[in-house]
Amino acid sequence: MPYTLLVRNCGQLLTLAGGPTHRPLTGPHMQDWPILADAYVACENDRIVAVGPMAELDETQVTTETQVLEAAGRVVMPGLVECHTHLVFGGNRAHEFQRKLQGESYLDILASGGGIQSTVRATRAAPDETLLANALHHLAGFQRYGVTTVEAKSGYGLDAETELRLVRIAREASRRQPVRVVPTCLGAHVPGPEYKGRPAEYLHMLVTEVLPQLSPAEVPFVDIFCEEGAFSVEQSRHYLAQAKELGFKLKIHAEQLHDLGGCRMAAELGAISIDHCDYLNPADAAQVAANGRTVAVLLPLVPLFLRQEVYAPGRQLLEAGVPVAVSTDFNPGSCPSKNLWLALSMACLKMGLTPKEALAAVTLNAAWALDLQAEVGSLEPGKRADLLVLDVADYQEIPYWLGENPVRDVVIGGIQQ
Repeated sequence: MPYTLLVRNCGQLLTLAGGPTHRPLTGPHMQDWPILADAYVACENDRIVAVGPMAELDETQVTTETQVLEAAGRVVMPGLVECHTHLVFGGNRAHEFQRKLQGESYLDILASGGGIQSTVRATRAAPDETLLANALHHLAGFQRYGVTTVEAKSGYGLDAETELRLVRIAREASRRQPVRVVPTCLGAHVPGPEYKGRPAEYLHMLVTEVLPQLSPAEVPFVDIFCEEGAFSVEQSRHYLAQAKELGFKLKIHAEQLHDLGGCRMAAELGAISIDHCDYLNPADAAQVAANGRTVAVLLPLVPLFLRQEVYAPGRQLLEAGVPVAVSTDFNPGSCPSKNLWLALSMACLKMGLTPKEALAAVTLNAAWALDLQAEVGSLEPGKRADLLVLDVADYQEIPYWLGENPVRDVVIGGIQQ
């Protein structure tokens, strides 16, 4: 079959290929992946079928029916994988921004009825049509930044009806536009307001009334916020173990504000990812590394927006052998930004990643954090044809142009958007 899409004359083709296939990238593999000069990517329908130097292009497969995308010496790379977002919510929290500037902490605002609870009220009150329109608006924004896969957590309903509604809306949003949306049930964000002071009862409600109504084939992940003011390590362990028994894969928000041991616990349960990790200590990091599969998803825009001094110890995690991904944590409270390029730059500036490591962290390792490594995250034959043509000539420019969007062209499933 002739090529349906050919991206030609790629100045630097960032393949992210050639590393181990049985586990995420760690250590030197984070930056020893190959960059091809003067290269091409060829696709048939929604799949990549050939990658290589222009001198090896099979011109017989290029016909009048082939769409040719001329890279003209630019950087071409896999579509970005956004592996930690809170996509579906009502309203915003711009009114709390001034309180942050005046010195109130995240937990202070939460304790006063703001924070998550403020968004819960707005989300419960919003009709489905409004929540869906908001989600589609945000997905269009992600696509402009070159994001081709987005994880979407629930967590702003905090009752059975609304949590199920948020998951349903995330799935509907996926069907209505080209960016792949991966739903995650984060009903265990904090206890719902009706369960104040009764976190164990709230988790029992989720296990009996919410999770049984979800199919792991459609909603693959269950997540929990293990933190002071949310759920303890033991409560989180019990809940995640029950979710695992129901067939769900596991994620956790842990070590964001305190070192409680949630990351180590989740890794012991076989979690796909541990997210935040700002206070992950070296001993627990070593245990996570020993697991070999659990990805540490680092979220540098959160401490930036919250004006915190502590960032996840990215360099130390890499040196300990922990697989690292980077995400925005797009949400209305602690990161109202969809700019994954800015998160990539901040991972270099504040977490010690090199440019090549940071690029791996927002592509292939982010795909591992969603268990989609066989589908996306690198440019290899057989994978989905999600790729970007950037308006830069060298990958080192990507983190350098701070906050800029380098995307010229977005291709999702072999179709130029």
